[in-house]
Amino acid sequence: MRLFVALAPPEAALDDLEAACAPLRHCAEQPWAGELRWTGRELRHITLAFLGEVGEDRLPALLPRLERAARRHLAFGLSIAGGGAFPGPGRATVLWSGLAGDRKALRELAMSVGAGARRAGAPAPDEGRRYRPHVTLARCRVPADLRQAVAELSRYAGPEWTAREIRLIRSTLGSQPRHETIGSWGLKTD
Repeated sequence: MRLFVALAPPEAALDDLEAACAPLRHCAEQPWAGELRWTGRELRHITLAFLGEVGEDRLPALLPRLERAARRHLAFGLSIAGGGAFPGPGRATVLWSGLAGDRKALRELAMSVGAGARRAGAPAPDEGRRYRPHVTLARCRVPADLRQAVAELSRYAGPEWTAREIRLIRSTLGSQPRHETIGSWGLKTD
């Protein structure tokens, strides 16, 4: 099964983000208008560790490791802010919004989750790459010039919220991608 560990922004943060993206979504005269496939809000998350294909036999070792990783970290403040594109705004295949707030706590949590997955025999295939936390907004099948969209998003600053739990999510790809939460674990509150 295809798994990742993530934080889920609260509804209020997703509502605010949706309102900020509305002008970009409905701007037919922009060159990217027909190219972008917008991610449904139910799929929006902040990946801590993408684990890829993991056998069900790994779950008995993985679940307690993720719980331990969560218990080691205090809840912390974040907000969705700014924007960018992968691999770059001029020839992008992914439009995203970034994060503000306690990015150090976010990075440390991601490192703990990755280490726990590795010890459980489910190492992240992107291990060793620089961690770039973001919320995916849209994807393009072919590279598109998203410089104007990125410029519009650069001014975005959403409401602050508290990251309180991590989730292990099963991702099913296809014409209608789906996410199913397999487990969730709370961060320390004090």
